[in-house]
Amino acid sequence: MRLSVVVRSRDEAPRLRLTLASLAGQADEVVVVDDGSVDATAAVIAAAGVRSVRHAAALGRSAAANAGAAAARGDVLLFLDGDTLAGPGLAGAHRAAHAGRPAAMARGETWHLRCTRFLADPERLVPWPDQVGRIAAMPAEEVARMGVTEAQVRHDFAAIARRAAPGIYPGAAPRRLHEAELAALRHTPDCPLLWAAASGSNFSVPRGDFLAAGGFDPALDINEHRELALRLMQRGLRLLPAEGARTYHMTHRSGWRDPLVERGWEAAFRRRHPAAPLAPLMAFWRGLADGTGPASLADLADRA
Repeated sequence: MRLSVVVRSRDEAPRLRLTLASLAGQADEVVVVDDGSVDATAAVIAAAGVRSVRHAAALGRSAAANAGAAAARGDVLLFLDGDTLAGPGLAGAHRAAHAGRPAAMARGETWHLRCTRFLADPERLVPWPDQVGRIAAMPAEEVARMGVTEAQVRHDFAAIARRAAPGIYPGAAPRRLHEAELAALRHTPDCPLLWAAASGSNFSVPRGDFLAAGGFDPALDINEHRELALRLMQRGLRLLPAEGARTYHMTHRSGWRDPLVERGWEAAFRRRHPAAPLAPLMAFWRGLADGTGPASLADLADRA
């Protein structure tokens, strides 16, 4: 089984360089989709010696992922973002999840590195323009602890892992969501709402099924992974945990893209799935954010 990692990236060259270092020796193939970058992304890709697809102008997350999938040659596609480190054994864990299961999707654990959000370049400790004053006021040793170096990625990943926490962004709500999604994958595999536990990164699917389903919906750039997982489940695929597959998001903003706030995805989702229980799902996310429950996707399915 050949596994292709499809990396979507736009204007995050310093992070992408670390992401590609973390993938060295793991996958049969890495395809980077440069979605209209105007920074040094092309040079980073060339230095890494991986395959690439270049968009002259940004087309968005879904279209970028679809372009990478079309160019890939592997039997299984593993989607990753260009600001996300692949933990040791990531590709192997996804291969294991698919072994003997031709009709399956797999999702791993999505962790984050909190303090990287202050740094435009986590290795050279270069702050974002609006963080220059904050970084200048910090002791040098504290700033150094925020960084991530290629040497760490290649030779001391344990030092990176010790800093990480569950959830793709910092905060109680992303942590609770991560815990609920992984619990559903591990303990309620027949839950009819399991598609809602898919992730946008650290998510793998057989290439043939991905292409036959039409890939990600280009009208969606948030919740596109959940919509695809729902379509694939309707085609008979199961969503499984990829045990041991962990990624580490190098954060770059305060807060996160909250689907309860950024509601543009909802109309496109409903056009494809008029009967999807989006209102109960959003109530579930709201309950995770404020701690009021329900505690699991299985509980939500019983109420939907």
